[in-house]
Amino acid sequence: MSLPTSLSQHMIRRPQRIALLGHIAEQGSITRAAKSAGLSYKAAWDAIDELNNLAQKPLVERSVGGKGGGGAKLTAEGERVLRLYQRLQVLQAEVLGSAEAASDFNLLGRLMLRTSARNQLHGQVIGIDSHGRNDLVHLQLAGGLSLHAQITHDSTQRLELENGVEVVALIKAGWLELLAAGAPATPGHNYMSGTVDAILAAEDGPSEVRIALPSGQVLCALAQPDALKALGTAVGKTVEVQFAPSNVLLGTPV
Repeated sequence: MSLPTSLSQHMIRRPQRIALLGHIAEQGSITRAAKSAGLSYKAAWDAIDELNNLAQKPLVERSVGGKGGGGAKLTAEGERVLRLYQRLQVLQAEVLGSAEAASDFNLLGRLMLRTSARNQLHGQVIGIDSHGRNDLVHLQLAGGLSLHAQITHDSTQRLELENGVEVVALIKAGWLELLAAGAPATPGHNYMSGTVDAILAAEDGPSEVRIALPSGQVLCALAQPDALKALGTAVGKTVEVQFAPSNVLLGTPV
């Protein structure tokens, strides 16, 4: 049974954090486990901290210093989590035997994602430009729309981003700026045009503006009533929206 390339590379294979658990179990040393997992020594320590912080119980026990750069072993909970993930890998390989099944699985993952960001857009990485410690990630969205996200190079590596990887772009409603129809965008900003679908006024504070994009997706922005009046924003009218690439958060399936 062969899996679709994008799925086998980004869904079925172990994320580096989970893979590190297996290497620690095998090697018993941070240094050797990091080398085996293809990580730097620091990245391995950071991953262990993150694993222990995310779990209800510590997954890794470690001792600083000593021969080999410090010993480490899985706790009983760490061993249980590793066994669970290995079983899930087998089940996924059995279930996801076609491109259609893989696409459906990715869809379910996006639908089950819960975040505090009002705007969640599905896209695919089509390019990554490095700018010092930051990367500019180019995404292709539905309906031919595009979007740019600025994240750190460390985040690019941690999310294992490369061309073809599917991601979810998260943008908080307060990060969107409404512009009058036809108004120019700030250089370097994301810029989209849509139609005002609804304006939900609040008793105290900004109104919620729902903007329907040509792709069928909907953006939610926040704006003060006075600003909406000055822009002539009303239901059914065209409006432009812009937001900085640095205000786009990216998430990938684990």
